[in-house]
Amino acid sequence: MSSIPAIGRIPVREVRPAVECGRYPAKAVEGETFQVTATVFREGHDAVAANVVLTDPEGRHGPWTPMRELAPGSDRWGAEVTPTSEGRWTFRVEAWSDPVATWRQHARIKIPAGIDTGLVLEEGGDLHERLAAGVPAGPWRNAVLDAVRTLRDDSLPVATRLAAALTPEVDAVLARHPLREFTTASPTLELLVERERALYGSWYEFFPRSEGTAEQPHGTFRTAARRLPAIAAMGFDVVYLPPIHPIGTTYRKGRNNTLSAGPDDVGVPWAIGSPEGGHDAVHPRLGTPEDFAWFVRRARALGLEIALDFALQCSPDHPWVHKHPDWFHHRPDGTIAYAENPPKKYQDIYPLAFDADGEGLLTETLRVLRLWMDHGVRIFRVDNPHTKPVAFWQRVIADINATDPDVIFLAEAFTRPAMMHTLAQIGFQQSYTYFTWRTTKQELTEYCTELAGEAAAYMRPNFFVNTPDILHAYLQHGGRPAFAVRAVLAATLSPTWGVYSGYELCENTPLREGSEEYLDSEKYQLRRRDWDTAEREGRTLTPLITQLNTIRRRHPALQRLRNLRFHGTDNDMVIAYSKTTGRDTVLVVVNLDPHHTQEATVSLDMPQLGLEWHASMSAHDELTGETYHWGRANYVRLDPGRTPAHVLHIQQSSA
Repeated sequence: MSSIPAIGRIPVREVRPAVECGRYPAKAVEGETFQVTATVFREGHDAVAANVVLTDPEGRHGPWTPMRELAPGSDRWGAEVTPTSEGRWTFRVEAWSDPVATWRQHARIKIPAGIDTGLVLEEGGDLHERLAAGVPAGPWRNAVLDAVRTLRDDSLPVATRLAAALTPEVDAVLARHPLREFTTASPTLELLVERERALYGSWYEFFPRSEGTAEQPHGTFRTAARRLPAIAAMGFDVVYLPPIHPIGTTYRKGRNNTLSAGPDDVGVPWAIGSPEGGHDAVHPRLGTPEDFAWFVRRARALGLEIALDFALQCSPDHPWVHKHPDWFHHRPDGTIAYAENPPKKYQDIYPLAFDADGEGLLTETLRVLRLWMDHGVRIFRVDNPHTKPVAFWQRVIADINATDPDVIFLAEAFTRPAMMHTLAQIGFQQSYTYFTWRTTKQELTEYCTELAGEAAAYMRPNFFVNTPDILHAYLQHGGRPAFAVRAVLAATLSPTWGVYSGYELCENTPLREGSEEYLDSEKYQLRRRDWDTAEREGRTLTPLITQLNTIRRRHPALQRLRNLRFHGTDNDMVIAYSKTTGRDTVLVVVNLDPHHTQEATVSLDMPQLGLEWHASMSAHDELTGETYHWGRANYVRLDPGRTPAHVLHIQQSSA
């Protein structure tokens, strides 16, 4: 006998979202609406219908969610569903033959033509009697029984008898309690629903050690906490800290990545470990574990979460090097191989090997993560996860989330697409992306369409505009307008975006021409910034960043990813896109040229905005406060030095 599963009478194919054919759960966050689609058809010409069954973690089915054919004749059906709580949900698609819809199709053709009129109406009466039997007693059942009586009353005009079965009351019953035949269910698929911060948030990265004083340049958690109110005031939700652990001295890097460190050089935070401790210790110049816990509480009081860097690597001075030599790659001469990412070399860092004692590394990793969780950390930014086995991270995240489902892991994996997508599929709640390197209209449109499409079922992007490692040429050569443009794009294209400290000051000097490294990079030295003077002299982007985060909080549409839609412009230096959630619609138009004023006609896909093609609308610019009256085609002129973008709240005009 064949082991191939039999297909149902009403085939249900290609159900989406499905991650690796259902091998991994699709993802959503609490309250996030997403579309379930499936291909549904049957033999012959009889009508079919379908619905989604969404089941919560306690096994309770959600409300009846009918599907509709997305395009006539496409056989592709869809419906929007919204999980209302965190946990592991399931969903499936049910399809069936719809005898009432089939009868209606025939009746509307045959009765006006006088073909088998009595037989058609009698058949209708029988069908609606069967329909009534499945409807709870009350007004709805009574409405169907009234239709049955009228259909069977041959003293009435034919048109009257037919009309009784086509009333809004009967339509309402069919929408809730349809008569179903040959019901076929798709396989049940898993849906992991996580807390909203997994999808939506604004991140700010800074080095506590740079927040010192004139008398004591090296900052502590106590001095760094003075920066938290300003970060909160800009509207950020998450403060991300690079590693806070002791730093090795062997092969310590000096300023600008030199191989000879002086006595005052502080070293690279990612070169973790010294005789003072490893991943479970705090750098003594930052303070104590108790100081760190106080810092976390102080941030929480300001509405900020702390994200802690988790870099699974060691300096040559890390205690693991001596206690667990089998955790490292040894070269033929017995020395341990340091990390490389050609042409970059990291002589001060030893990568870990997972071949000899993978279980030991897993146990120690879980211990370290739970230690910092006990200090109040619920978000970990994982450094270079793509250089470790995927199966390792799958086990780590599953173990942590089994007891603490609110803990979020962000994958800092600037690597090949297959690895990035797989890390997201096996558990990482967020992912760094290629956004930094997507600067043209075509690049942004294609990449963001990919992220907002099927990939959104498992991969949630975090659009960092810069990092300590990445200063893109666009920022190096575009000046302040380039920084404004990229901030608007990141904050409105992605529900999660991030800023590395110094972006507000438009720091854009590279180590050398053609390099993405900063000159005097904070990775290798303390970098004290005079925030007060910069703010007083108006030399910062703080007002714009604050505006963007305020707008994001005000508009639910900007807190979602799958709702991103692009619109046409006749100038490749101008990009337009919109997001709609419920009654909230935001339309963004950006000049991608930081050097020149650009003009364009923006051609809107009005149905994507929830409007008729010839409707007019009010477009209120959330950046400038101006209001425009727009339609399908609209002229824009954007000066990068003054108004690089429109962020428009769209409302249909009453006129």
